[in-house]
Amino acid sequence: MAATRYRRFLKLCEEWPLDETKKGRDLGTFLRQRVAAAFREGENTQISDTEKCDLMYESLARMNTNTYRQRFPRVRDTSFTGVTVEECKLLLSGSVQQTEDEKKSLWKTLTERFSSKSDEGPEKAPEK
Repeated sequence: MAATRYRRFLKLCEEWPLDETKKGRDLGTFLRQRVAAAFREGENTQISDTEKCDLMYESLARMNTNTYRQRFPRVRDTSFTGVTVEECKLLLSGSVQQTEDEKKSLWKTLTERFSSKSDEGPEKAPEK
């Protein structure tokens, strides 16, 4: 039975797309590494929890075939920020050169944004 599971996972790894823009942080690459680690002995690997293995395979197969994306189509291909899919892919690819302003940490950006409000002086409570 382990041989069948191993072959199913291998077929899933072959079908899973690789994103060349995300070297080293692609889900397909991670999946291949995990399958190789889980099935070190190939078809002769002994699986301790077969139910968990089958559930994991079924979940990954549903992700690969876009089951829920087809079942629940989106009205728009943007997020609440208004960023399109193409812009999101470009930002996540890591190939975008960051300017000095973009290199600032979130904390620095927030403190600079709110420091201008605090320069007006703290509001004092009326004395009684």
